Amino acid sequence: MTGDAGEPELFRRAVRTLRSVRTRPEVELTEVRAPQRLAPWAFALTAEVTGPEDELSTGRLVLLHDPEGVEAWSGCFRVVAYVRVELDPELASDPLLPEVGWSWLTDSLEQAGAEFTALGGTVTQTSSARFGELADQGRTDDLELRASWTAVDAELTAHGSAFYDLMATAVGLPPVGVTSLR
Repeated sequence: MTGDAGEPELFRRAVRTLRSVRTRPEVELTEVRAPQRLAPWAFALTAEVTGPEDELSTGRLVLLHDPEGVEAWSGCFRVVAYVRVELDPELASDPLLPEVGWSWLTDSLEQAGAEFTALGGTVTQTSSARFGELADQGRTDDLELRASWTAVDAELTAHGSAFYDLMATAVGLPPVGVTSLR
């Protein structure tokens, strides 16, 4: 969390920009305790989005800051994103789903105008079938996207916007200003 008087001003400014991002009404945000051992300074948010068919997207956005810079990051700010979304069984059977999931992230970053380097991550598809006493709960299919990238500077408004857009896209919400005809 933030609030430590010893926090670098650059980190405080980056956190302010993340907090200032306006989200859609469907996105519920909560500030949570950030990981403590990954960087000298960290900030984290969780997010939850319910889609038009009651699908659920949950996620976490973490900002890591090391004033000295980290060679593996190629900078001093690392943004870490995690998104999990429940899938419709038809979508879950698409063999290109991991590539589509990754494109949700890259498209969101590009459309938001986020400046970054060193983007990397994984997309994991899971299916769970239940048996015996749990059989009535049916099958579930999920997609998990884990990614991180280095923000070029402390202005992170576009990065936060991209993350919230990614979560909305993953759960099937139409773009802002577009009305679904379902």
